[in-house]
Amino acid sequence: MLSRLAEERATGVLTRERGVLYLVEGQVVHAESPATPGLDVLLTSRGALGSEGWWEAVSEAGAERRVGRFLVDSGRLAAGALELCHLGALYDAAFFTLATSSGPARFRYGVAHWIGPVRPVTVDAVERETLRRRALLHRIWPDAGTDTAKLVRTGRAVDAVLPPRQRTVLDQVDGARTASDISLVLGRPGFHTLVDVRRLAAAGIVSPLARTVEFLAPEAAVPAPSPVPTPSSVSTVTAQAAQAAQASADPDVALLRRLRDALEDL
Repeated sequence: MLSRLAEERATGVLTRERGVLYLVEGQVVHAESPATPGLDVLLTSRGALGSEGWWEAVSEAGAERRVGRFLVDSGRLAAGALELCHLGALYDAAFFTLATSSGPARFRYGVAHWIGPVRPVTVDAVERETLRRRALLHRIWPDAGTDTAKLVRTGRAVDAVLPPRQRTVLDQVDGARTASDISLVLGRPGFHTLVDVRRLAAAGIVSPLARTVEFLAPEAAVPAPSPVPTPSSVSTVTAQAAQAAQASADPDVALLRRLRDALEDL
């Protein structure tokens, strides 16, 4: 649908389950999603702009749909800073808006956003960046359950050299907040938070709330590998898995992940 709108050089707003995309003549000019902080939060939380300056711009220029232009012309924000923050917010919100969902997509022609023109982006560029981000998250940790669920600590010891960005995210994990909630609290782009959360999940430090770990029998856990492993190598790893299963009715998640990785390597 988005590609067709680009071919039509359509102007309006595309609404999906997790956000909206604003188009002008077939190009994406703005995006918003409740899963990630908006441009106002990103600007004001990082000190690039005071909240008073933001609301003044909305009050003075919102009706004319030129808030961005007002911020630059009034000297409150440099043009380059506005473009950089706006592009970051656009790609971030577009990533969530274009996520797979079961809800319908609707397009309303002629609707414009009050932020006004900043820097249009082609639909192809938005698609490429969205796919790149999905691939990155999958490489870090393939389980997307941490993206939307409430997060808890697993109880595993935290490495003293945990990067500051991940530690800041980990400090907000309390069993009630999702990754989106943490983004809003920190005033940080939602995708950046997903990256940190998946790295923490890959390290066995956080997991979705009430996630039940199902330990498969060794035979069921072994995929059809390529190249085919030797019988001795498979028997060694499956023996380790069997011992872990017998050792506890609630096996250690980190151990299971290491065994899984070993099986996948084979």
